[in-house]
Amino acid sequence: MHSLSTIRLARHVNKRRAAAVWMAATLLWAGLGSAAESNHEAPPGQAGRPYANMPDIAPIGVRVDKYYDIPEQAKGPEIDPAKGYRVEELGKGLYMITDGFFQSVFMVYETGIVLIDAPPNYAAKIKEAIAGVSDKPITHVIYTHAHADHIAGVTSVITGHPTIIAQEETLRLLKRAADPKRPLPTMTFKDRYTLKVGSQVLELSYPGNGHEPGNTMIYAPAQKTLVFVDVIFPGYMPFRRFAVAQDIPGYFAQVKEVDSMPWEKLVAGHLTRIGTHADVKLQAEFDDDIKAAATQALGSTKFVEGLNQADLGNKWALINDYINRVVVQCVNAMGPKWKTRLAGYDAFIWDQCYAMETSVRID
Repeated sequence: MHSLSTIRLARHVNKRRAAAVWMAATLLWAGLGSAAESNHEAPPGQAGRPYANMPDIAPIGVRVDKYYDIPEQAKGPEIDPAKGYRVEELGKGLYMITDGFFQSVFMVYETGIVLIDAPPNYAAKIKEAIAGVSDKPITHVIYTHAHADHIAGVTSVITGHPTIIAQEETLRLLKRAADPKRPLPTMTFKDRYTLKVGSQVLELSYPGNGHEPGNTMIYAPAQKTLVFVDVIFPGYMPFRRFAVAQDIPGYFAQVKEVDSMPWEKLVAGHLTRIGTHADVKLQAEFDDDIKAAATQALGSTKFVEGLNQADLGNKWALINDYINRVVVQCVNAMGPKWKTRLAGYDAFIWDQCYAMETSVRID
């Protein structure tokens, strides 16, 4: 039988050995181990040594224990947890509904309601929200665009056969989707359409592809309110890959077009509050900076550098390694100015740099 002192000594030695192993692994991952350790190759397809100058923001696919705090300017009014939504009056019978993540709009006129989008996240609450303002029926529905996260709650909200209005590209996409939760528009337009109901007016216009074909601007002139979804993200980093924009140069141009328009309130479709021109200017500035950062990184990065010689015949490995090194530079360039200015910066900056380098390289 071992003495108590012998057991304690063995435990101490084992702890020191474990610490040494952990430290060696840490140094290897950081690129600071010995020459022998740093030359060790991981099994094919598994993570090897990190790229030089890796940012301190976790890359895509790596778990984050705590994200950056939300800047105060990105925060909006609180949502009553008992209700699960908030209604905000935008002026003269125009209202926004939000659950703090999605946003939709309804307009009250003399004999009915015009509803703009019905996100499934809170579709069950939309009737309740409208009933708190008016007992009139929904006579018109406007789709901002075809994406299910904004309109797939419509069948649980409408009764009867309201007029459903959308840009003609939205009709094309919805026919392809064949989703019973997204009934087809009954009326479409190509470039512009003015909806006049009672004393209320909504001006619909299609600025071209950006977020997706058919994504429509809806302007309420009496209320000086613009509804334009999935392009501006007030106070926040845009959703991943510029809100999965199908046309990033078109998307960037639309951000600047929005700023040139005479609205005072912006319903952007997502997050905690209405938008302002200051929000749009900030996003345009971010767009300009990330395009410049990706352009500079593409021009200064060698196509083949440090790649395993055995992989030189693998064309996808060549381009993947090059893109990764470009993106590392882009993320590093953006951090000092932007990491505390936009909420969710650390969640999606890698995504944005990957999307930006591709757009600069091939658009």
